Amino acid sequence: MIVEMLHRKGLRSEHMYTAGFASIGLSVLTWIGSNRYEAFAGVDRADRWGIFVGEWAPTFFGLGLALAQYERADDEEVRRTKVPDDLSHI
Repeated sequence: MIVEMLHRKGLRSEHMYTAGFASIGLSVLTWIGSNRYEAFAGVDRADRWGIFVGEWAPTFFGLGLALAQYERADDEEVRRTKVPDDLSHI
């Protein structure tokens, strides 16, 4: 499972959420930069660059949600298997 592999590699939901917000900002910057450059070159594709980079955000947010769900399930499993200190003598 991809989510489990990402979790084992050290990626957490917060990392994916940060990447999602960063890709939104990068989308705007890419569109602005491309729009300025293409005005001089006479090419009309700035909107395509902005949309291309902007499509990354939903993927990152989706992975963030999947990792958050995996982390929550992992935490619950650890809590279920852990023996409280006051009951360890039984």
